[in-house]
Amino acid sequence: MNQLSRRDILLRASALGCSLAASPLVTPLAFAKAPWDTRLIVIILRGGMDGLDVVRPMGDPAFAALRPGLQDGDPAHDLDGYFALHPALGDLVPLWDKGELGFVHAVSTPYRDKRSHFDGQDLLEAGTAALSGGVRDGWLNRMLQEVPGLEADTAYAIGTGDLRVLEGAAPVANWAPEANLRISPAALRLASLVMEPDAPMHAALAEAEILSQTADASVRGGRAHQQIARFAAERLREDTRVAAFSLNGWDTHRAQARNLGRSLTTLSETVKLLRDGLGASVWDKTALVAMTEFGRTARENGTGGTDHGTGGLMMLAGGAINGGQVFGRWPGVAENALYQGRDLMPTADVRAGAAEVMRAITGVSQTALETKIFPGLQMGAPLGLMR
Repeated sequence: MNQLSRRDILLRASALGCSLAASPLVTPLAFAKAPWDTRLIVIILRGGMDGLDVVRPMGDPAFAALRPGLQDGDPAHDLDGYFALHPALGDLVPLWDKGELGFVHAVSTPYRDKRSHFDGQDLLEAGTAALSGGVRDGWLNRMLQEVPGLEADTAYAIGTGDLRVLEGAAPVANWAPEANLRISPAALRLASLVMEPDAPMHAALAEAEILSQTADASVRGGRAHQQIARFAAERLREDTRVAAFSLNGWDTHRAQARNLGRSLTTLSETVKLLRDGLGASVWDKTALVAMTEFGRTARENGTGGTDHGTGGLMMLAGGAINGGQVFGRWPGVAENALYQGRDLMPTADVRAGAAEVMRAITGVSQTALETKIFPGLQMGAPLGLMR
């Protein structure tokens, strides 16, 4: 990875719409009212979630040898005889059994090779095929611009940092959860930019982020993700139809068995709070999509973790999805099947999954999805993600 110059750091830290990679309590959230009934929730999982650990290909004969240390501990929950779910998501197994939880494996954005959180997250939220081209808004906001009949006060953001996926022409108001941050979002981002080229420092900062999510916070109303989930559910029970927010803490360079479990527990709790807060009738009309900027290396590293990779995992939940399935074309993790001999090979564009969900909910045309909302996307045949 090339070293960042001082000028690069200053320019990137000050850029509008940049995603925030390293703040445990900065979880931006935005909502939008829309003229349809199904609710859409988009969660950005910042840090590069290890999809191979979340949904483990236990039936792949090459898998166990890649990760001998990461398979210790509690057993994973069998899903379909081939894939198994990380034990920290065990509370979501009943959703899988009801067809309200699913996954799309081996997905990625078009981003390749450099494996930088900042470029990866910016590209994920911009929804474009490349970082160049002058696109400053996010794909979810562009989707809203394609829908007729939206009210003037159509969206607002919640959190102390930016959420690029909803930036754009739609008006946005603001609310922030009660979080006592000791360092500003800009300073945290700058620290991550400086440390990312230095592997030991970057790993230490990533682990500190995960630990601080657990240690911080019993502020009034609960930890930030609890406040956001409850507030989101309250709004979505009423006129709001679209919500987006981020969860941080997925950069598991070391001690992954412990650290990933913490982040997955937060994710599981968030999903359960949303489901309970929405109630059965609204949850039945909800599609939740959780996305991350890239996956992680197929092999565990020497510190019990995994490094930045390529192919990753999309999670789906809600009564509107066609769950109980692991979607996508599985490439395998044999040596000759790995991308550059190190990563899970992407077999689908993560944008296509999001586009399929949005088309089913909003009726936005495939042409608009492929040319305006996700420029350069080729959706291909639908996976059948929605009921």
